[in-house]
Amino acid sequence: MLHRRDALLRLGSGLGGLSLPGLLQAASRQQASDAPAATARSCILIYLWGGPPQMDLWDPKPDAPDGIRSPFGTIATAVPGIHFTDQIPGMARHADKLAVIRSYTHDSNQHEVGVYHTLTGHIDNTLAVPRNRRSRRDFPNLPAVVARFSPPALMPASVTVPRPIGHDGVVYTGTWAGFLGPQFDAVELQSPGEVDAPPPHALELPPSLSQGRLQLRHGLLSVLEHADRTAQSARFERTAARSGMNRFREQAFAMLTAPETKSAFDIDREPAAIRDAYGRNEYGEAILLARRLIESGVRIVTMVWQHICPDGNVANVWDNHGGTSSLGGLTGYEMLKQPYCLPSLDRATAALLDDLSQRGLLDETLVLMLGEFGRTPKINATAGRDHWGPCQSVVLAGGGIRGGQVYGASDASAAYPVRDPVRPEDFIATACQALGVPPDATITDESGRPHRVSEGRVIQSLFG
Repeated sequence: MLHRRDALLRLGSGLGGLSLPGLLQAASRQQASDAPAATARSCILIYLWGGPPQMDLWDPKPDAPDGIRSPFGTIATAVPGIHFTDQIPGMARHADKLAVIRSYTHDSNQHEVGVYHTLTGHIDNTLAVPRNRRSRRDFPNLPAVVARFSPPALMPASVTVPRPIGHDGVVYTGTWAGFLGPQFDAVELQSPGEVDAPPPHALELPPSLSQGRLQLRHGLLSVLEHADRTAQSARFERTAARSGMNRFREQAFAMLTAPETKSAFDIDREPAAIRDAYGRNEYGEAILLARRLIESGVRIVTMVWQHICPDGNVANVWDNHGGTSSLGGLTGYEMLKQPYCLPSLDRATAALLDDLSQRGLLDETLVLMLGEFGRTPKINATAGRDHWGPCQSVVLAGGGIRGGQVYGASDASAAYPVRDPVRPEDFIATACQALGVPPDATITDESGRPHRVSEGRVIQSLFG
């Protein structure tokens, strides 16, 4: 005889090894009474993995000497007095919607440390370099914190597109919920390149379980539970745990079978003109998918910018040292001009800002753009720039952020902040504030120890 508990376990194991009912129920227990009202309903986080060069995008230094000055020209933007480089005319056109922080800073020039710090607001000096696997001991990243303070809904709270940061068999730390547990991990549609494993938290059913079989299991479980209810006392039937599991099992089933869930992930439903505007490439389509997902109820979508090279290697293409063999040995500045860098970024970002504005979604959608560090003031021997943690530019838009402003300033070489430095923890605190999550709210780790969501300060002048 198949016991009710066995049926529950088998339903969970039929969902790609992820027991959604239990995960959703655990999430709700923590969220039941402390989810604050959000200022921004949703967030699109565009993560430029590798580290974009600040002086070649949003902080040009046309008067810097040769060897430091960008070979790109400088153009005026929609806001008098604010200039970008001539490689991002689309973003320049939308400068009235953007807040550019030119004084973002931290202390590391290492990818692993920078990724963890910028996505979690915390420093982990134990990280293995050059590779570090994510662990349940990690501090949760911003998307996980947002998921933690989001009530259960049909759509997942957090999604990562097209894949998380990772290569050479390792998914980077800082890319998931860490000690908050898997119930707050993002749904990941693909595994990172060079990682031979299924996506850790995909919504897709495994090949062995069709929609029909899932519905049969759901029906069988309902029959078993009905029989079980007749054999149990009325007192047991009224317990919160029992009624809660029913509710979350139904929600998990709906997430996997509802047409609206599947349609949200289908960009083929978009008009051809919209798809053309974003760009028919992985980057434009991922950002367009992010817009579709937040419009369908996902609270935060992380778009990780990476490139799968012709030889199958993963390239974090904003890491524009130059000379990368998998990219044909291009110089750093040739890399920036390739379709996998500035042209696609400018086109997709401009299309996103147009699209959100026209749909009336910009005021309630926080858009964030950053990488793990900036680039060196000095141009290197392969006409590129190297890792540089002391100074970076980051961009915000929408979600209550006041556009048309520059916050902070860098020196004449874009090497160090000279006014209003911003640390990663400040950026996380500010994003949390925009999304209605108090930075001083408490979360607990697996041992029950309390932690503040962020130890940073909210940059209040960005709002309004």
